Amino acid sequence: MTAEKERRGTRRAPVILLAVIVWLALTAVVVLLVDGRTVRFYVYGETEMDVEYGTAFIDPGVYAVTVGNLFGESDEELPVETLGSVDTNSLGAYFLRYTTRYAFSEYSVERRVNVIDTTPPVIELKHIEGYAPTWMTGYAEEGYSAWDNVDGDLTGKVQRLKLYNRVQYTVSDSSGNVTMVERPLTHMSYEPPEITLLGEADTVMQAGLWYTDPGVTVHDGLGNDLSAYLVTEGQVIPWVTGSYQISYSVTSELGETVSAERHVEVVPVSMPAAVTPTEKTIYLTFDDGPGPYTGRLLDVLDKYKVKATFFVTAQDSRYYDLIGRAFRAGHSIGVHSSSHNYNTIYSSEYAFFEDFFNMEEVIKAQTGEYTRLFRFPGGSSNTVSRFNPGIMTRLTQAMNNMGYQYYDWNVSSGDAGETTRTDQIIKNIKDGCAQHKASVVLQHDIKDFSVAAVESVIQWGQSNGYSFKALQLDSPSAHHGVNN
Repeated sequence: MTAEKERRGTRRAPVILLAVIVWLALTAVVVLLVDGRTVRFYVYGETEMDVEYGTAFIDPGVYAVTVGNLFGESDEELPVETLGSVDTNSLGAYFLRYTTRYAFSEYSVERRVNVIDTTPPVIELKHIEGYAPTWMTGYAEEGYSAWDNVDGDLTGKVQRLKLYNRVQYTVSDSSGNVTMVERPLTHMSYEPPEITLLGEADTVMQAGLWYTDPGVTVHDGLGNDLSAYLVTEGQVIPWVTGSYQISYSVTSELGETVSAERHVEVVPVSMPAAVTPTEKTIYLTFDDGPGPYTGRLLDVLDKYKVKATFFVTAQDSRYYDLIGRAFRAGHSIGVHSSSHNYNTIYSSEYAFFEDFFNMEEVIKAQTGEYTRLFRFPGGSSNTVSRFNPGIMTRLTQAMNNMGYQYYDWNVSSGDAGETTRTDQIIKNIKDGCAQHKASVVLQHDIKDFSVAAVESVIQWGQSNGYSFKALQLDSPSAHHGVNN
């Protein structure tokens, strides 16, 4: 009996153990169902956070525990795995995922990390030692640079705004951060420059070959010379009478202008009235020299103490000294032409007077003074100038305005192409002088056959009651009619 009981007891033990296990399992299930236990995450910091570009990111971290309705929160932390990373050297949004497992389930939570750029660019202004901007030039940029921690060099994107007394520099980066700096121009001279006329503001001058403007000085408030920025407008045509205005101005970078004016009145030179000599007079005149026969001619004139007039050219510099010799011997010197090139000298008034002035300079170099006597190449009645209509009318008026007496002739020797015979030259001069009380004779001292006639003409004239004189400003001019 006892043994039977033991056997029955042995058989019951596994059953009871199983029942206990089942009860415990059922109890656990009931507890879980009723307790509702789950996982709770505790996130340090914000679930969405911003971090500055280029700084170190330190994950604040999380921890996870279980929590239920009956037994509350567990003190034991669950193991947590972090997935994802944050690159603070690249702008953008990054996600960190924290996961754990409990009761055959996976639980997770996320954190969003935004890598942002809130640092504005840096603008560095450069400075030139001793530089001082002026009213005239305005501010000339000394230089600048701009740098951003994300975008790098932004110098080329700087916006520059020039204001009255400062310069603004503005730049923005790709994140919209804006930097603005200013360069004050407190050391700038805002006083406009002063234009000071040299000489008189209102000038009256006699007509002549040239006008030399006295000029001006231009200085700003800092004493800087601004002559390089001066603009001069207007001109004086010195051989044309009338009123002229010359304007001087400087204009600043901002368009402000300071100006001054000079008024010039060109008036004609007073000329003496022509005086007709009371006795029969011959004015021997010689064109186109000096040349190889001029010295011989001067010897003849000196022999008979006769004064003549030489309308000279600059065609052969070897004989320039004869101009001075003739002048010192008491002969009159007049301008004929420097080049004697009709196509050049009659192409314009400017071309004519350039040629004229060149000849005057040669004369002054040989005699020490300018002359006021003149003969037009071809005479005032020439028609070779008709390619430039009206130029002779304008030139004759200009010569009168300037106080030059121009001379034509009323006796032609014929040596300009009519004859090459000396005896014919003598006859032409005698016949011509017989018709006038005051005879202005045209000859050319560059032609030996014409020079050879002079001694016979002088002998004839002196034997027949003629006086020989050099032309002066009040001598008979023997003007021809102007044909152009």
